[in-house]
Amino acid sequence: MTGRRSRTGPLQSALRQSRELREQADTLLQECKKAGDLEPEKKKTLSERCLELKKSVNENVYTLQNLKKADEPAPVGNYNQRKEEEERQLLKLLQKLESLSAFFGQENEVKDSALYPPIFFSLFPKLKKGEILLILERKVDGWWLAKNSQGKKGLVPKTYLKIHDSGGEVQELGEEEMEEDIEVADETAGGAKILKRTDSHWSAVKKAITENNTLDALTTMGAVPAGFRPSTLAQLLEEGIQFRAPYFLQPELTPSDLAFRDLVWNHEKSTIQPRPTRISLVLTLWNCKMIPFPGLSIQVLSRHVRLCLFDGNRVLSNIHTVRATWQPKNPKTWTFSPRVTGILPSLLDGDCFVRSNSPSSDIGLLFELGITYIRNSTGEKGELSCGWTFLKLFDSNGLPISSKTYELLLNGGTPYEKGVEVDPSISRRANSGVFQHIVTLRKQPQLLVKLRSLNAQSKVILNLLPEVLIGSMSCMHLLLFYRQILGDVLLRDRLNMQQADLIGNPILATFPKLMEQPDLMDALRRDREFLKSMFILVYHDSVFPLLQSMFLPEYKWAEEESEGTRWRMIAEFLKQNRERDGALSSLLSSESLHKAFDISEIAYDFLGEARKSSP
Repeated sequence: MTGRRSRTGPLQSALRQSRELREQADTLLQECKKAGDLEPEKKKTLSERCLELKKSVNENVYTLQNLKKADEPAPVGNYNQRKEEEERQLLKLLQKLESLSAFFGQENEVKDSALYPPIFFSLFPKLKKGEILLILERKVDGWWLAKNSQGKKGLVPKTYLKIHDSGGEVQELGEEEMEEDIEVADETAGGAKILKRTDSHWSAVKKAITENNTLDALTTMGAVPAGFRPSTLAQLLEEGIQFRAPYFLQPELTPSDLAFRDLVWNHEKSTIQPRPTRISLVLTLWNCKMIPFPGLSIQVLSRHVRLCLFDGNRVLSNIHTVRATWQPKNPKTWTFSPRVTGILPSLLDGDCFVRSNSPSSDIGLLFELGITYIRNSTGEKGELSCGWTFLKLFDSNGLPISSKTYELLLNGGTPYEKGVEVDPSISRRANSGVFQHIVTLRKQPQLLVKLRSLNAQSKVILNLLPEVLIGSMSCMHLLLFYRQILGDVLLRDRLNMQQADLIGNPILATFPKLMEQPDLMDALRRDREFLKSMFILVYHDSVFPLLQSMFLPEYKWAEEESEGTRWRMIAEFLKQNRERDGALSSLLSSESLHKAFDISEIAYDFLGEARKSSP
């Protein structure tokens, strides 16, 4: 009589998968020893098998690292030792596969069976219109390896190139051209719309292109898919204030500089005048599915979505960021936290309001999924786009799209690239049957969002905010208080509207800075009824002293240690204020050090801060 077969535990399943992967790798290595005698198509097949195997090994290592002894259905001897030994074996296997991947990327034929370390090519430092390049390798991500007449090699974007004919004619690139003479196209001449860009947004794209060396290395190592790019929206945020929320929070002056275009006083109701806009809605981020997770060579510090209004050419609003959460057991799914209340950070708030008065018929919402990372080997820090998608807000008849849930498939590359997939190994094209097409779509990276119509209360509040702004719903009432105080000071209390003297008001001078420091905004975000009557007192007793403190570390994005230190200090300061009935004792204490006094801390220069009206 046979005994009952015990159920296989997670560790045993992972070990069995590891054995199968090692066997596949051994077979692949044996076949690659004869790569010099094989046809190009066979080499291409081997290269694709190598990439798939690297991906599977990465996934199995990740599975092993997240196993727990408590998950086993029966006791397992030497559990930790077996688990760690298997991880070491897989990491060694991964190194061999990375070297093998580099082998296929080398131009010259390998003369013996030894495998060389990876070789990475940088961009050409300068490209001239009409320069003839010899294409050595065409990559699926659109970056081609080329050589110029001086013998220098480098990567060139495919969109800059055209076929060079000896007769003097230039042809568009087809799908089969390789190892051809290519002429560098004029990036400001006719052709695709992407080559016609002259505004400041394109400088961010070019800056992202120059940082592609690191990305190319990570892609070759299998750490990230080929569709990942340096984050375009992060580059725009680094360019200056014009894409940040504090800029759009300021009132906009009329061309004469004698009045405000978007801040008008209602004398009958003794408050600012509401201003309805063409776009006024609430957006809920639900989750992201099937997002490829990076390999072991980089450590992810933050997963997030950046969103803004976009017309296919220019960014038309501030760039708003929402941080995502994820579970180790399901790393390809990111989730958000709609309707943030209480002590939850507003940075996690998946409910966002959107306002704009742009007349553009092409306007919509651009979403860019991103990760902030640090390379384990070099300590280099950066931000990558994991894909982007665009939701047009008006149909072909100019009517607003329906308020409903949308499943948006993600594209790879940047918003100015077309036809790039996030992960080329899971293509959404070339499916022979309907069922296969459905299965393939389920594997595609996608973002789930919901557009909601406004209720009466939200509509009233949003109509009092700036005409162009995207922000967190959990902080909407704070922005309303600021706008109301702004109206009181600039429109109600000023005796002479032509007077341009500095205004003594710390709230107006410093509040916009909170939009860049969400943890301080959370310190201010308390009970709404209390804030209605005590907003100014709360501001002076909480965030204003902290803004001038010498002890509070500088706010840094996606640095866990810095964020933790800041929040502990903020919590301790708020606790002391409650015990001492305000911040006065802390401000007067010899133990508290503050920055040297500057008039800008309490004086609001509305002429200097206000936005100029666009011509």
